[in-house]
Amino acid sequence: MVRDRGRRLAFTVEDLMRYHGPTSPGGVAHAVKVLERALPLLAPGDLPERREIRVRTAFGGPGARDGFELVTRAVTEDRYAVDPALARPERGRAMERFVFELAHRERAVTLVVRDGFVTEEFIDLARTEPRSAAQERRLDRLKLEMAERVLGAPAEAVYDLASPVSGREPPGSRR
Repeated sequence: MVRDRGRRLAFTVEDLMRYHGPTSPGGVAHAVKVLERALPLLAPGDLPERREIRVRTAFGGPGARDGFELVTRAVTEDRYAVDPALARPERGRAMERFVFELAHRERAVTLVVRDGFVTEEFIDLARTEPRSAAQERRLDRLKLEMAERVLGAPAEAVYDLASPVSGREPPGSRR
């Protein structure tokens, strides 16, 4: 839940899935859990203003992008950035790009996916170009399975704090 000019707005998983469409349910699920985990940390005891939330990530998936856009309007208002420099290769291929930095006013938080939510097989197929029809079907199945895993767990079980909540803007963020 967020505020827009003081008015409370709530979005369901179904809202985000409808907005994005059927192609990347896993990415939408990750956006849901990142928002569930980050928003209470960014505005303790209150709701953040949606148009003041900034997002940087190493993950370029369209499902996550659309999830953040619906809730925050960060894409159209130029407060959303895919930044490959945020990747953490030391975490392994499956988790290296699932890094999300969210900021609201003077508070910022960085989240990283926990082990077990993104599989090597998914990464391998997602990075395969071109894909055969059979590979495309398998990738679609893996996306659905990932979405179910992610949505079936509490946000704290899916995303870990990479650093304590800071009272300053993350590097590279813009107002």
